[in-house]
Amino acid sequence: MPDIYEYFGFIFFFHSNEHDPIHVHVQHDHHESVFDIIMENGVVKEINIREKRGARPLSSKEAKEAEEFVRAYADKIVDKWVNYFVRKKRVIRTTIKKRLK
Repeated sequence: MPDIYEYFGFIFFFHSNEHDPIHVHVQHDHHESVFDIIMENGVVKEINIREKRGARPLSSKEAKEAEEFVRAYADKIVDKWVNYFVRKKRVIRTTIKKRLK
């Protein structure tokens, strides 16, 4: 279960046995939601949030902040997905210490 980003208390990660569509799990204070990244012809077209079964979802404020991060880093998240699941490479967590806004 590789962590890919840490951002002001948010942890962004993949599970080791993931499935399509490309998505990233986001945890914050014992809450977790999932963001699907929908690609079309190699370009990010949509980002959708959904609840993770069995987990308390992010609050609306947390979800908004997490979505802003996912939108800003979507291409890099996809690159890490491809490296980990397709190329079978190790991915390293990046800690982001500067707020997006």
